[in-house]
Formats: sequence, structure tokens, C-alpha cells
Amino acid sequence: MALPSISTLLGVAFLAYIGHSIYQMSQLFTTLQCSGVPCYTSFLADRPRLQLALFSSLSRSPIATEVRDLYRAKRFDYDQNFQHDFEVDVPLRTRRNGSLHLHVVLALEGEPLEWRSLRRDGPTVVHTMSLTDYMVPRAEAFKLLGDSEKGAEGDVQEKEKKKSSTTGRPSTHIRSNIYVTLLTDLFSVSQADVPPEMAPLIRVNRNQQILPILQTDTFNTRLKDLVPVTRNTTEFTFSFHYKPVGVGKLRLMLLMEHATQALLTIGFATKDIDEVKGIFSDTNVYLLCGTIFVSSIHMLFDFLCFKNEVTFWRKKQSYEGLSSRTTMWRAFSQIVIFFYLLDENTSYLVLVSVGLGTLIELWKCKKILRLELSFSGLVRRKLEQVDLRNGNQAGVQSGQLAEEQKTDQFDRQGMRYLSYLLYPLCICGAVYSLLYQPHRSWYSWTLNSLVNGVYAFGFLFMLPQLFVNYKLKSVAALPWRAFMYKAFNTFIDDFFAFIITMPTAHRVACLRDDIVFIIYLYQRWLYPVDKSRLDTGLSISETPDTTNSSSASIAVNRKKRN
Repeated sequence: MALPSISTLLGVAFLAYIGHSIYQMSQLFTTLQCSGVPCYTSFLADRPRLQLALFSSLSRSPIATEVRDLYRAKRFDYDQNFQHDFEVDVPLRTRRNGSLHLHVVLALEGEPLEWRSLRRDGPTVVHTMSLTDYMVPRAEAFKLLGDSEKGAEGDVQEKEKKKSSTTGRPSTHIRSNIYVTLLTDLFSVSQADVPPEMAPLIRVNRNQQILPILQTDTFNTRLKDLVPVTRNTTEFTFSFHYKPVGVGKLRLMLLMEHATQALLTIGFATKDIDEVKGIFSDTNVYLLCGTIFVSSIHMLFDFLCFKNEVTFWRKKQSYEGLSSRTTMWRAFSQIVIFFYLLDENTSYLVLVSVGLGTLIELWKCKKILRLELSFSGLVRRKLEQVDLRNGNQAGVQSGQLAEEQKTDQFDRQGMRYLSYLLYPLCICGAVYSLLYQPHRSWYSWTLNSLVNGVYAFGFLFMLPQLFVNYKLKSVAALPWRAFMYKAFNTFIDDFFAFIITMPTAHRVACLRDDIVFIIYLYQRWLYPVDKSRLDTGLSISETPDTTNSSSASIAVNRKKRN
């Protein structure tokens, strides 16, 4: 019995770790128990009647004269979701890059709701959160050729917006949506059983009751809700969202808040952390665990795909049956997509995978074009040139060269047919985008035009390889193991395309890739590989014998077709 490979052992260990992580996360949603004395119970177990009040101020601990009333509800149903729009005055100090705070108050029915008379030592709960945040303004998009409807004055305003957004200095932004949660689960817990993440929030009164825990919903507090504050912003309307939560959701929010703070200290960007929040917001425990499992499988398949593709191309010496133009197109499209996603401020969760794929595609171009980098920094062809006069080649056999030349002939023929449709459509699309769509800069328009061509006609650029497969009646030269890992990841990408923030064109491209792999699978069924031949998708060391075997396999497949 053969021993399992290192890749298999690592894959099993990785899946075991993911399973353990999912189990630990599911334990967050178990009911709290009381294993000692005294047992603290929830204040809401007696079903008290509560009031809700909202105040705004410039500081976190204001005096009575600095507070402005926003809302008061004498009877507040804390078991139901609550949403309402409020209009708040934006003081001059806030407009000059200052801050603004919101105070959420829960008090017993009959308690006074005046700020100066609030009881801070009783059952009254006051939660303070910031209405503003500091961030670099987003770049404003505008029509590069100007807008004839707005005229010269409109063009001047657009240029002023662009200038203000490119200064790179953080400015005050106000939140258009505020999310608050209240722990409404009825539970009892002893001091020894209090979860560590909940300990700072526990307040106990003289009746051994835990006072209501009012918290900001960090999952739904997103960067997309931040609106720039200008000198003319004297009033602002925001939406207040209240939602009751259970112990499990609260513990998960607190753990994620601690984790994000740790990630910020080691250099992670706020935007990347914001993308992670989007995965956890409004998600039940089953979908959350499923998302973690699927994303982990995606990472595993990414690693295996890169590994097998590098192994396949590293040992490859004969490139018969492989389209060099399709390989170069993939490299070009990956470069364009990478810079486009970078310009669109896409999450690093997507950028890292795309960037690694770009490096591999460039390396594959170097291999298939037989290029090497000299110490002088120049790119030149390898010294395995063909002596056409005597039919000899240093390191590459003449029969092998003939097969590659035949492949190149079919490849060139397929590209010629494709160019008749591709280039006019790309040019028309770029002109339309320039005339009718806003862009942040000429650089953004160039990237947008290129990536639209890549996304829209990337499927067409796979046709040369399909055409080569059709002419040779063989798919034996393709790295099928790496292709299958890519196919699995493509279907997983369809799932994540609607969870992780990315441009719409990239989402459509994920669905487009499904069609490509289905066609490849059909060709594999149509042109079966000789089973007596060594699988080229494995780690192989191509010698003249294996090369002849590859050529023989193609001949066998042709006979089968005939």
C-alpha cells in the first residue's frame, strides 16, 4: 500500500483544522449555563417596560447645554426591530473636520428622559457611539470630455470635486446608517461562566440582575455608509436601525471586534476588514459555517491548482497542442484585470489570488515562447534554435518541432478569424464609454476600456485553444488536473461573487468561466486520451520517449475519430 503524498496529508490536516474552527464557532451559539452561586439573571426576565431616547453632542461626555434631543419613545418594544430616519443639525465645529456623537438611552417607564436628570447608577443604560469618522474622500467620477448639459459651470464644479478628492488628507464623514443591538436572550449565568469577551459589558444591580447590554452592530457598520461632510452640510438625515440579538450573535460580534483591532495593529487596511464584516452581517450560524467551509475549500483548491499548473509547465519541453496565443492572452488579461481591480479598490481577498495568478501566467509565457532573462536584463530567445538546412535542433527533436509548428499554424488561423469580430467591438465599446460614462481619470478610462474587452471577449479568446483541440482531435496536451481545480473554484467563485465586494464586470466574468470549462469538458469526452499513455497533467519529466508517446497518443485519437 502506497503512502499518501505530502499534498494529501496537508489537505487532510487543513480540512481538520477548518472543521475544528467551525465547531468552536458553533459553540458561541450555545446557551449560557449557571454552574455556581450566585446566579445572575437577565434584567429583561421580568419583562419591564422601557423608554428609548436619542441625543446628539460634540463630545462623548457632554454637559446638558451641549446636548440636543433627537427622539423620545415613552413605550419602546425592545423585542421588535425598529427603524426610523432622523434629521440632525451639523454644527460648524463638525463641518471644520470635527466630530459628532450619538447617545442612545434605555430607561424604565416613568424615569425622566432629560439629559441632566438621567440616573447613571440605576437601570438606565446609556450607549454612546460616533456619528462621524475620518477617511480619505473617494475620487469623484466625471465625464472626461465634459457634459454639454451642465455647461462650463458644471465642468468647473466637477474639477473642484476631483481636486478635493485627490488631496489624500482624511476629512470628516458622517454615517448615513446607524445600527444598534440589544441582548434580549433570557439567561442566567454565574461569575465563573461569564464569557471573557462579555465580561467588560456586564453590569449587575443589587438584585443580582444583569442590566441590558446595548451595543453597536459592528457587522453592519460599513464604510459604504460614510458620506463626506462639506461646508454646506448644515443638516443631515440618517437612518437609525435597532435589532434584538441573542447571546451567540453578540459574542461573535465582540470576538470579531477584537480580531479586527488586532488586524489593524499589524497593518491590515480598514477596507479589507470592512469586506470581512460583509460576510458576517445578517448571517445565521448555518450559513456562516457553510461560508467558512466553502471559502476554505476555495483556498485549498487555489493552492492545489497553482501547484499542479506550475509542476506541469516546469517539466514541459514540448508545447504541441498548446496555443501560445491563448497563453499570451491569459497573461495580458490577467495583468489588465489586476490593475483594474487595484484601481477599483477591490478587497485584498480578491487581489492576492489574482496577483499570484498573474505571475504564473507571465512565467508560462516565458516558458512557451522559450525566453530567458540574461544578466544584462535583456530578454532573448533560448539558444535552442533550429537549423533548417540540416533539420537538426539543439535540445528539441525535429518531429517535436513539426508538431509545434502545426499547432502554431492552427493557432494563427483561429486568431485571424477571431480578430475580425474582436477589434471593432473593443474600439466601439471604448468610444461609447468615453462619450457617455463618467470616469475618475484618463487612466481609469483606459483600464475600464481594456478590462471590458477582457471580460466581454475573454470567452472568445479561449476559442484558439478550442480550435487547436478540434484540429488536432486531441486534448492530451492540456493540464487537466489543474483545469479541474480551476473548474471547482469557478463554481465557488459564483457563490462568492455576490458576497465579496467586486465590480459587476468581474461578477459576470465568474459566470462566463463556467461556460468555458463546460466546453473543455465536452472536448475531453469527444477526444478521449489514450489510457496507456502517461498523464501529462501529472508531474512528468518529458524525455524523447514520452514526447513520442504524446505524438502517438494524438495519432491514436485521430484513428478513433476516423
